[in-house]
Amino acid sequence: MIRIGTSGWRYPEWRDGFYRNVPQRRWLSHLAGHVTTIEINSSFYRLQPPSNYRKWATETPPDFTFAVKGPKLITHVKRLRHIDEPLKAFVDSLALGPKQGPLIWQLPPSMRFNPGVLKDFLAALPPGRHAVEPRHESFRTDAYFDLLRAHNVAHVVSDAPTFPCIEAVTADFAYVRLHGHDELYISSYDDRQLNEWARKILDWNRDTYVYFDNTMKGAATDNAQGLAQRLGMPITSHM
Repeated sequence: MIRIGTSGWRYPEWRDGFYRNVPQRRWLSHLAGHVTTIEINSSFYRLQPPSNYRKWATETPPDFTFAVKGPKLITHVKRLRHIDEPLKAFVDSLALGPKQGPLIWQLPPSMRFNPGVLKDFLAALPPGRHAVEPRHESFRTDAYFDLLRAHNVAHVVSDAPTFPCIEAVTADFAYVRLHGHDELYISSYDDRQLNEWARKILDWNRDTYVYFDNTMKGAATDNAQGLAQRLGMPITSHM
């Protein structure tokens, strides 16, 4: 099972391109007709009410999947410590039903690998698929990979010019975020780069979630569909 989509969908800069002649209220359903998964980012900034998740679920095809980004209160403010209450509030807010995919935990660039802190955090996570995206070079270590493997948590393979790309598969699924190889959130992936990512995904031979985050100039949707084509996947969904 390979799912490919974009990181978020609310981008005014797509208005004259991918969303041309599409009213804003239909942006999600329009995008969901062209990809098989979307990463919800608004949950990172503030706790979303369950009604939002239910609404988003109704606007997408039956076999659609959302990944949900964990709150920055947990990752950036509390830095994975003393997180029982905000973690419970976040998990209790989720109301996507069968469309719930992995929860992704994006760590701040200043956070170094601390095995004790990460071990406690992983032990606190509820059942389900989780992925961790570190942005510091100190995570390039077997001790980090071994911790994730022990909990069947995916390391997020990230591609970006401003933080390390650490390629490791640590769970029974893989999770990829493509932020733009040359310019963060901007640059498009060319044919050679898409071919290379397709090869890696096939070599991993497991469920894989891929999210294009090069959204600022609209490359994400084209890249998502281009990668899907290379993997022999349908590039449209049906409501």
